[in-house]
Amino acid sequence: MKKTGAKIFKEVNVVDCGSQTDRKISMEEKAPTIPKRRQELLKWNGWGYKDSKFIVNKDEHVEFTGDRYKLSGHVMPSLREWMIKTIGISLDHRVQSQPELTAADIPAPIKNEAFLHDLRNARISHSDDSQDRLFRAHGHTLHEVFILREGRFSRIPDLVVWPTSHDEVIKVVELACKHNTVIIPFGGGTSVSNAIECPKHETRMITSLDTSQMNKILWIDEKNMTAHCEAGIIGQDLERRLDEKGFCTGHEPDSMEFSSLGGWVATRASGMKKNVYGNIEDLIIHLKMVTPRGVIEKSCQVPRMSSGPDIHHFMLGSEGTLGVVTEVTLKIRPVPTCKKYGSIVFPNFEQGVDCLREIAKQRCAPASIRLMDNEQFQFGHALKPDTSTLFSSFVDGIKKLYITKIKGFDLTKIAVATLLFEGTSDEVASQEKRVYEIAANFGGLPGGEENGERGYMLTFVIAYIRDLGFEYYVVAESFETSVPWDRVLDLCRNVKDRLHRECKDRGIQFPSFATCRVTQTYDSGACVYFYFAFNYRGLTNPVKVYEEIEASARDEILANGGSISHHHGVGKLRKKWLPQTIGDHGTGILKAIKEYIDPDNIFGSDNLVSML
Repeated sequence: MKKTGAKIFKEVNVVDCGSQTDRKISMEEKAPTIPKRRQELLKWNGWGYKDSKFIVNKDEHVEFTGDRYKLSGHVMPSLREWMIKTIGISLDHRVQSQPELTAADIPAPIKNEAFLHDLRNARISHSDDSQDRLFRAHGHTLHEVFILREGRFSRIPDLVVWPTSHDEVIKVVELACKHNTVIIPFGGGTSVSNAIECPKHETRMITSLDTSQMNKILWIDEKNMTAHCEAGIIGQDLERRLDEKGFCTGHEPDSMEFSSLGGWVATRASGMKKNVYGNIEDLIIHLKMVTPRGVIEKSCQVPRMSSGPDIHHFMLGSEGTLGVVTEVTLKIRPVPTCKKYGSIVFPNFEQGVDCLREIAKQRCAPASIRLMDNEQFQFGHALKPDTSTLFSSFVDGIKKLYITKIKGFDLTKIAVATLLFEGTSDEVASQEKRVYEIAANFGGLPGGEENGERGYMLTFVIAYIRDLGFEYYVVAESFETSVPWDRVLDLCRNVKDRLHRECKDRGIQFPSFATCRVTQTYDSGACVYFYFAFNYRGLTNPVKVYEEIEASARDEILANGGSISHHHGVGKLRKKWLPQTIGDHGTGILKAIKEYIDPDNIFGSDNLVSML
């Protein structure tokens, strides 16, 4: 790599190390599922599709609208009472979101006319429309969505650009360097770390570089089992198009409907099926990143290299601070011929954790195994739709009788694990047998395939429920960590206790809701997800109170041996804990890399470490 003034040095073509182009399958170009104008399909002030949301219907029951999900069009007859009992909502107390923000409500764009002139001459699509800018001003933290519903952003991108190729990204970055403007990369907009929020102190023109039009699978190599993709492709499009050719990556983060491949790289993402397919760092063969210094990439596409520190790991987790990931070569696999769900009911959370630890120790974990504590089990039960027939209700009654009366389980203590097995039918049958045998040693009972599938699919709709909470004075958020096995139970107990204590100390009048689940397992530990909510009626600044409580919970996580984050990343939200996590020397290394790659802070998102 070289840099001459503000100009990017031309990239060196990748040497394909003997790969033959005639075995590569070219893929037909298709429009992305999420349109260029995101506001045509997605909510402006909440999660997901406009036509999909939880509502309280005319009968005062909770219903999920639309037709995109298995839960769509169904009423959940138990959810209203659960919300009243658990969080203290009242249907008589409702708060409406403010009307959709217009240009009058949004800061006027800062314009660098020379940059805009050169961008027009380059014929790269761009816009300073207020809605285009607003949709790329935020992710989905509580803080950001609450501003959309009740406040104003003091700083948002001044321009949105939509490059359609790696070469166009090079041109945009060249122009930003030439004219000293800021770039914040934008993928799917699902960040929960304030990573794409504009720094309030930034006085230069800020461009949101939206990669959504770089959504092609450039080729599939059946011999080497790899796929070369543009980084703007979102998860659901990637898996759907690979499936048409009989392949998959198996990478399924909870946000896969909306999050992008480049975003996965930038945050070191993890998926629900990582036990079989690995985390994003395990899937990557090759990366291209455009930076102010030039294009960073390795010279060949090989499964492993011993060539000093791995430059991929400078790009993984860089969170838009060094450049834009433009192209990624991933490992792929044939679509599994057999997929089967399952579930296990444990007498309590402790025995469930011990079982997951043993399954990990014996290295027989299914593609996905996730353990809910009792609070989350009760919540999931409240989300059960009204599709039960007389027969299924009878069967559920028999199951409940068996679990409680015959086996002696206490419904206020049980924990449930949901399972997904993938492979050949023989592999799945063998794995099922082994997992259920291990579970039996820890008091676990098979809970049925239907419960496993429903639990897995709820992952994709659970993010929508926070928007319903907002309407009834409830703020809610999730956060995660990774922790060694011997600290899992202590961490879960202590963090939930800390959340409840902090709520009480701050005068919150209603019961708080704190729950956790183990979502990914490893030889030496696990990922733990927390869900936290409280009714904020009577509070003047609920977001500030929430952020103080979550910060206390993060302190508790670190004190109990947990990490700053397992897969959400750092962004601006968790950056104050980064020095504690990686030490002063680690922070110094990050700053040194930043200063070399981007001395003028063109990628000035202010994530990870502050350069000012």
